[in-house]
Amino acid sequence: MDRLLQNLKVQINDKIFVKDPESSELGQRIISNSITMIHEMGFEQFTFKKLGKLIGSNESSIYRYFENKHKLLLYLTSWYWGWLEYQLVIDTLKIANQTDRLSRAVEIITQPIEQDSKFEHIDEVVLNKIVIAEYSKSYLTKEVDEENKSGYFTIYKRLVERVKDMILMVNPDYPYPSSLSSTILEGALHQHFLKDHFKNLTDCNDRVSPTDYFKHLVFQTLK
Repeated sequence: MDRLLQNLKVQINDKIFVKDPESSELGQRIISNSITMIHEMGFEQFTFKKLGKLIGSNESSIYRYFENKHKLLLYLTSWYWGWLEYQLVIDTLKIANQTDRLSRAVEIITQPIEQDSKFEHIDEVVLNKIVIAEYSKSYLTKEVDEENKSGYFTIYKRLVERVKDMILMVNPDYPYPSSLSSTILEGALHQHFLKDHFKNLTDCNDRVSPTDYFKHLVFQTLK
């Protein structure tokens, strides 16, 4: 199993990129350094020109991989959700009790991220911070419906579907499983953001984690 996981690749919709960045050393450096730069300066200030200067490559070489920085953000966030999905599938695979299985899924989605050594060129901890701060910018656009039709958000939607199915296994009569599932995923990002930036707008703090909150919310709701 460990050997299999070492060869795992998160599959991203090939319409998001021009050339698969996983296919070359330069592509992997583009991904690795863009994560660092977006985290440090924010998505608005990030440009391919600045990235090219950092990695010692022409700006044009980055355009051979991504049409624009919006597509790059879609790639990074899609990779994150795909990686999180693989964590959820592997960690819940052998849990027979449905309540325990859902509880573990909520933990995986809401808890702080740890570095995954199987993907050396991607810092999942920093990428998580980008997703918390910037993910909404990938879909709050005029093109969202067209991009949705093109399958740009398939991985995220698939993750919502997985959690929805777990919710129904705990309570088949619950009438709003998709809404609850998407609330867990989106709400986890929001609560982590509030905890760091708007402390008076959340009950999450050093003693109460977003995981505590969402476990309470989910299982009180499903009673």
